[in-house]
This record gives sequence, structure tokens and C-alpha cells, in this order.
Amino acid sequence: MPIDAFEPNPLVRLLGRPADDFTASDLVRAMEQLELRQVNLRYVGGDGRLKTLAFPINSRAHLEQVLTRGERVDGSSVFTGTDADASDVYIVPRHRTAFLNPFGERLSLDVLCSFYDEDGQPLAYAREQIVRRAAEALTEETGMTLEAFGELEYYLADEPEAIYPVEEERGYQESAPFSKGQQVREQVLGHLSGMGIALKYAHGEVGNILEDDRQLVQHEIEFQPVPIEQAADNLVLAKWVVREVAYAHGLEATFAPSVSSEGAGNGLHIHSRLVRNGVSTIVRKEGINDTGRRLIAGYLSAAKALTAFGNTVPTSYVRLIEGDESPEGICWGEKDRTGLVRVPLAWVGDVLPDMVAHANPGSTEPIAEPASHPQTVELRLGDGSADVHLLLAGMAIAARRGLADPDALDVAARLSADDHDDFEQLPTSCAESADVLEAERDVFEAEGIFPSMLIDSVLEGLRAHDDATLMKNASQDARAALVRRHWHVG
Repeated sequence: MPIDAFEPNPLVRLLGRPADDFTASDLVRAMEQLELRQVNLRYVGGDGRLKTLAFPINSRAHLEQVLTRGERVDGSSVFTGTDADASDVYIVPRHRTAFLNPFGERLSLDVLCSFYDEDGQPLAYAREQIVRRAAEALTEETGMTLEAFGELEYYLADEPEAIYPVEEERGYQESAPFSKGQQVREQVLGHLSGMGIALKYAHGEVGNILEDDRQLVQHEIEFQPVPIEQAADNLVLAKWVVREVAYAHGLEATFAPSVSSEGAGNGLHIHSRLVRNGVSTIVRKEGINDTGRRLIAGYLSAAKALTAFGNTVPTSYVRLIEGDESPEGICWGEKDRTGLVRVPLAWVGDVLPDMVAHANPGSTEPIAEPASHPQTVELRLGDGSADVHLLLAGMAIAARRGLADPDALDVAARLSADDHDDFEQLPTSCAESADVLEAERDVFEAEGIFPSMLIDSVLEGLRAHDDATLMKNASQDARAALVRRHWHVG
């Protein structure tokens, strides 16, 4: 299979095969040809962050062992609630995830890993195993694959600039020199593309905030749809890359859901679609179809409980209650940005040929068709504090329930923002979110997808914030302290 001339991943170009087909032998060959002497095994910890185990390679045999067998690590230091007397677990490389690390003191090969217990079984409470189980259960029952991607928002904090000063709330797709941090944004794009992460675009976001001693400038990265297991990994890797690049420029990056008493916070909207044999199953020529409506009904029915994975700190609820363009109720609409679920524009019908012809008079070139229709369903619930693997696993469970529910189309009709204006609201605190998850935990624990000990850990973490009434009468200073406490989430 020939490699596309625009392929940005140097490993794919070097090995002449797609990343999904990488083997340990391929990676050994790449290490030899590139004269690399370090491998980093990476994994996602219980806090949702990327962890690293570095191996200085001293022989081919050593390299083969690292890339094939992986290593054992202390699970009690990675996952809350693991007993120290039975905590050894294995991490095994997933060869298809390999990439060249653009950071560090010397060039290295990095590979994401999966966790296994002492008996060689998938570690039940490891993030990547949970989302994998959820995805496989949906596909086994429906024959469809849930694909997704995130809109990752972040702020860059810096000293105010006197030249082309930042204008508050005017950052949306702004260009330099009015846009600040464009160099950071473009370097992030280059690194992520070279790591094999499929991207759609990046741009400045609305949130320009000016304070006495700093400016906060918001940016967004949007990805391409991939199976949810990969989509979750992509978001974790992207956060790591954003922070690395910002730090190299002497800037601080934050994904916090609330960053100031003024201006927008950081959301994490998740787009998704169902596909079968590479073809979208949620759209017809006129727009979203019944399968798409069942998907929407599933998300809306599970929305309150999903906040336990998508909105994990007290400032999440400051954003949901007070933020601009935050969901105003558990409802959905076509193109409407006030509902919890939105069906964005996606070139349905016959509008595209006329637009292209008008923009390019006299052109007779055929219009290329995408491999799968670009229509998605956008869940606008999450924010930068989200535990993305758990959120996407929860979305797969919700999707599966919506597809199986005989009343799903009635639910979708009842919750349409086009026909009504009085809807239930999302939880208003971590404490309330925990109560909802506890009441509905059986849905997530069914078939062992979410282990009960992990749900217990999530509930404990949410309730530890003790935020049921935290923000009601909080002073400005108390709010600012809370924002700073949750500045580096996710």
C-alpha cells in the first residue's frame, strides 16, 4: 500500500506501512535506522495524566525485550485504592501507538501501553481497558463503531503586551499579531501531526481575558473522528504536547474549566458518530436520521451521570452555571449552541455543489467525497477537567442504551429544543454529580465495564471537594483561590 505524499508521521514514512500495522520488529528497525538509544513507555494514570518510564537501550536484545514484554510498575502509586501488598501490574506496549518524542534531551521512541494484572488479564480499572471494554460491547451488540473527537480548549497565560494589545472576548479565529500564542499553536499542530494524531484544525478561541498583571488568551484544537479508544489517547497526548510547547516558550497553559471571574472557561465538547464498515449510520440526505436521534437520546438520558467523568472539580459547575454558551438544559437542537447536544452543520442535502460553483466560477473539477459523511453529534457537557477515557467509555454505554431503548425516539422528540423551552438541568456541584452517579452506577457497572471499585473511587474524589454550597456565598478572593487550586486539571 503506497504511503500518501502528505503523510506527516515520520515512522509511517520510514517503515512504509500504516501505524495500525506496526510490529515490535518494525519499531526495532526504526530505532536502528534512526540511531535512537532511548525508549519511553507511556501510560495514562488514575489521574488521567500521561506517565513515563524511560529506558536507555544498551543492546538489540534489550530493545526487543522492552518493546515486546514491557515492564512491571507499582499500581498502588498509579491508581487510588490499590493495595500496596498486591500492587504489581504489567504495562505492555501497543505498537501502533509509537511516535518520535519531539521533546527531551535526546530523540526517543515513545509507545503507549496497556495494563494487565498478575494473571495476564486486562487490568479492570485501567483507563484504556475501560474504554476498550465499552467500545467492544457496543460493537458486539450493534455491529457499529463509535467514533469521536474532542474540541480541546486551553488558555495561554502571559504578561500583557503593549503592541497590538489583546481585546477582551475577541479572540475567535483571530490572526497574528492580534492573536497571541499563534507560534505555540502551530508548533503544537506540527508535533501532534508528526505523532500520528489526525487533526482537523486549530484556531484562537473567543476567550481573551485581561487582568492587571497578565493576559489570558484562549485557543482550540479540533481533531478528526477515530474510534473512541484512540480519541481518548489523543486528548491526553495533546494536553501533554500543549504544556510542553507552552513551557518551552515561558508560558503557562491551562485547561481549567474556569480561569477567571470574567470570560469563558475551557470546555471539552465531544463530537461523535456511529459507523458500520466505514460508513456513517447517523445521517441521511436531509440530515440526522433515527439512529442519530437514538444516539442523542442515549446521551441526554445519561447526561447527569456523565458529569461525574466530564466535570470533575468545583469550578466545572461555575462554568456550567455562569459560563457563556454553556448548556442551558438537558436538550438538543440542530445547530443550536444552547442545548446540551448539538447537531452541527455538515453539508447535508445539495448545498455543496452550488457553494463551490459560486466560489469558483467556471471550475469543472469534481468535488471529492469524504470516506464517511462528516455529520457528527456534539455533546457539550465536558470541560478541561474531564477524565477523558472514562467520559468516552460512559458515552459508549449511553449510546448503546439509546440504540436499544424502544422509547428513544420519543425521548429525542420530547427533549428537542426546537419544540420546548423548559428542561431538566445538569448537576450544580461535584456533590450532586456524585449522588446521580451513585444512583445510576448499575448502568455503568453492567458487564464489568466500570469496576465497582473505580466507581467508588470516582464518588470519593467528587465528594472530597465538599462543594454542595461552596460557591453560593463565596467572596471574589475565595473564588480566585478555588480557580487557582484547580488550575492544572487533567
